[in-house]
Amino acid sequence: MSTVEENALERAAERAAALREEINYHNYRYHVLDAPVITDAEYDALLNELRQLEAEYPELITPDSPTQRVGGEPRSDLPKVRHAAPVLSLSNAFNADDLRAWRQRIGRLLPADVELSYVVEPKLDGLSVVLTYENGVFTLGATRGNGIIGEDVTPNLRTVRKLPLRIPADPDGPPAPPRLVVRGEVFFRLPSFERLNRQRIEEGKAPLMNPRNAAAGSLRQLDPNVTASRPLELACYQILDGEGDDLPTTQWDVLHYLKGLGFPVMLDTSRLFDDFEEMVEYITGFESKRAELDYEIDGLVVKINDLATQARLGVVGKDPRGMTAYKYPAQERTTKLLRVDANVGRTGVLTPFAVLEPVEIGGVIVRLATLHNYDDIAAKDIRVGDTVIVKRSGEVIPYVVGPVADLRDGTEQVVPPPEVCPACNTPVVRTEGEVAYYCPNPECPAKLVRGVEYWASRGAMDIEGLGERIAAQLVHAGLVHNVADLYFLKKEDLMGLEGFGEKKAEKLIKAIDESRTRPLTRILTALGIPSVGSTVAELVLEHFPTLEAIMNATQEELQSIPGLGPHTASAITGFFEEPRNRELVERLREGGVNLQPEEKVLASEKLAGLTFVLTGTLPTLTREEATELIESHGGRVTSSVSSKTSYVLAGENPGSKLAKAQKLGVPIIDEAALREMIGE
Repeated sequence: MSTVEENALERAAERAAALREEINYHNYRYHVLDAPVITDAEYDALLNELRQLEAEYPELITPDSPTQRVGGEPRSDLPKVRHAAPVLSLSNAFNADDLRAWRQRIGRLLPADVELSYVVEPKLDGLSVVLTYENGVFTLGATRGNGIIGEDVTPNLRTVRKLPLRIPADPDGPPAPPRLVVRGEVFFRLPSFERLNRQRIEEGKAPLMNPRNAAAGSLRQLDPNVTASRPLELACYQILDGEGDDLPTTQWDVLHYLKGLGFPVMLDTSRLFDDFEEMVEYITGFESKRAELDYEIDGLVVKINDLATQARLGVVGKDPRGMTAYKYPAQERTTKLLRVDANVGRTGVLTPFAVLEPVEIGGVIVRLATLHNYDDIAAKDIRVGDTVIVKRSGEVIPYVVGPVADLRDGTEQVVPPPEVCPACNTPVVRTEGEVAYYCPNPECPAKLVRGVEYWASRGAMDIEGLGERIAAQLVHAGLVHNVADLYFLKKEDLMGLEGFGEKKAEKLIKAIDESRTRPLTRILTALGIPSVGSTVAELVLEHFPTLEAIMNATQEELQSIPGLGPHTASAITGFFEEPRNRELVERLREGGVNLQPEEKVLASEKLAGLTFVLTGTLPTLTREEATELIESHGGRVTSSVSSKTSYVLAGENPGSKLAKAQKLGVPIIDEAALREMIGE
């Protein structure tokens, strides 16, 4: 390189550095302070100048450059990363007395004369993220995951406009520490979410269901370009780890410190209180203001202000004692019930659902809601044309609470139980003593679609790309009459279906081919025998290790298996008494599906002799995956809690099994504790 070229490069490098600093500062003014000092045109001119310099001198591009807020090449997976410190969840309070009980509990662990102050912050309904900065530069971004291990979503987070790529964003702000790990929440503001859905509908795409799911799905895309196309927001609220002498010592100072560095924080809805009862009054009174926010919250978070006191209080289970979440009740609205339709499941059960006059509940437009079953409809006297109360709570599917009978005008119509299947017009049947109505037609197309979808699902044969829509295409095109037909499909068969090109057809055929080698446990699960999930399938195969032995077992022999009741034993024998199901097994064999028993190789025997019961939703594992993980280390999973149960593995929204475990004194653990037990 000549001297002239070297000088030109040096000048370009100086100018690029100055532009990066200036643009980052204006991003901070615009996105964090909401107080821009230049016009959009002036900002665009600065950004374009930097782009031109970097195009001419690619060696000047840095990871923190504002030009890098774009999507990159799609990745085949999301790598896992271990967090610098545990990313904990929160205990819950639901009323003022719960808050006072929390204060009394921590008071017993603190000196009697201690004076506490409290910080109250909004509990955003989005996806928790962990951001790492080295010498002021954003180097790693991850999802919370299970609190110990998260997913690396760094390229996706770079596209979030409010995330500072370098700190401090303001040259006059506090200096950046050598290392800083910050926790925040990625979410949608409701107006942005609504605009995005309007755009998707105009483009012929399905609208996203709700802001929380949309935020999580947007950030966990394998293709960062998708993330970049969505108007995601970020709010930061905690320092998980850091190096430096000037890190704040109180939570209130943390919020201001983060804002000074250029992080967006929710100071407008955060408060500092010295008086506990004054804080309780503020929190309980804030519920009426919830609807005024342009983003979703499901409550407020209370934190002991002094961080040293927080740390001294420690953690109970997965919850830090020094903070708690005050949860607001689920949101309800009233709307008209237009009609009642029914879904046909893979076993033929008809499940009613409500078709509603569209209503907004918590920022989401609700058109459909659960009705549980026809007995429930009759018991609540829900009629077509009624004004009904619809309830939505977090991730729970909206459901109809009941009618507002006082608003009836006489035109409402009673909902009769179904007489024929809506998919095939076969007369429905109902077993005495059971709630469900079901279609008995073995060739019902709706049952077959659900059966194919279930066969291909992650917990069964795990055929990537074969969901409900493609299952319906295969069935309605006459290509699949039972799940065994999948293994006789050719690429040419798929090419005639809408949306299938050569590449997509090849990909699906490959995924089907790969499923031929799934273990026998998966196959027995995927057959869709009533009451036979992965846990029961594993239990049966322990005593009858081949499919032939199971097919020929009597009900008495099956019932002799510890933990297997008469209902399940009857379901298994009844399934294989059907000639068409025996023919299905034979056709699977002809299609190359491996029906041989698999020799188990344990990862370890760290859980040998221990019995687990699962309840609730785990952070990163499905029930099938949790079962596989426990069994791969020598443990056993059963379906009911007893005094012989070693541990109950509990996630979010646990059922009655948790209460029974507490009553019996059975230890309760979370996913993180399970992973510690096996050494992960």
